[in-house]
Amino acid sequence: MDKPMPSWAFQGMAFMFKVRDFFFPREDILAEVEIKPGFRVLDFGCGPGAYVADAAVRVGESGRVYALDIHPLAVETVRRLAEKKRLANVKAIQSDCQTGLPDDSIDVVLLYDIFHMLSQPQAVLAELHRVLKSDGVLSLVPEHMKEDEAIARMTSNRLFKLSRKGGKTYSFTPRGHPD
Repeated sequence: MDKPMPSWAFQGMAFMFKVRDFFFPREDILAEVEIKPGFRVLDFGCGPGAYVADAAVRVGESGRVYALDIHPLAVETVRRLAEKKRLANVKAIQSDCQTGLPDDSIDVVLLYDIFHMLSQPQAVLAELHRVLKSDGVLSLVPEHMKEDEAIARMTSNRLFKLSRKGGKTYSFTPRGHPD
């Protein structure tokens, strides 16, 4: 499926995200998702982990954050972040699509600023639908996409329906499997 970007590009992106996060904290975006203690959260395409620490605090000791990325530097960055901040409830996963997580095990999927980069978005959506609980939420931040395009691409396979539009996020809930 997808291939990781060159390491130098990932490092440049990670630096730009640190600058962005200084001026525009990620907590504001996560606040729209309503993550609760005990939740299981999957940050798909986590990059350098901009949302990981805040999500880990929100789920608490009884919850879990899975941070998945195709890039080995992303996975290593998240591992170091979790170690530095003593976040025992964070697990980093290196993969391009398959999560390795059980069916119906995730309360919230974060799909932030990555959807436009996926070479096989429908395969990713099928995997996210598989792991998301029936009452779960897929939260999308569709950077680099127009609103109507993002919604159309998310709902075209009939696995998800738009349930709420926030200030910065779009929330989708899973539908039953298509006929």
